[in-house]
Amino acid sequence: MPDPRRQLGNWGEERVAEFLRRQGYVIIERNWRCAAGELDIIAWEGEWLAFIEVRTRRGRSYGTPEESITPAKQAKLIELARLYMQEHPKLECDWRIDVVAVELQRGSLPRVNLIRSAVMG
Repeated sequence: MPDPRRQLGNWGEERVAEFLRRQGYVIIERNWRCAAGELDIIAWEGEWLAFIEVRTRRGRSYGTPEESITPAKQAKLIELARLYMQEHPKLECDWRIDVVAVELQRGSLPRVNLIRSAVMG
């Protein structure tokens, strides 16, 4: 039986990938994994390499998707981005961490909020 939380996350990542393409991002990798964790989406936006964290929520009973990016999560994202760059030494470029928050709201389209450079490393 599929995990509803994982299904929601996968659904959100699919919507966000489509959204980012429309915004001009060129996705180069999805769900990059290493021993330390996972990066949801890695994409170029112009000359910037963006590591994109997708947060999808149904309602606000646990806060907004944006609020789920705790200081610990921020530190983990920075660590993962640095590990990715170490693993890809030919990528000599500026990079940043973006967050895309997706919030499902009854009876209306999902709210999608792109925050560029949301996490500073």
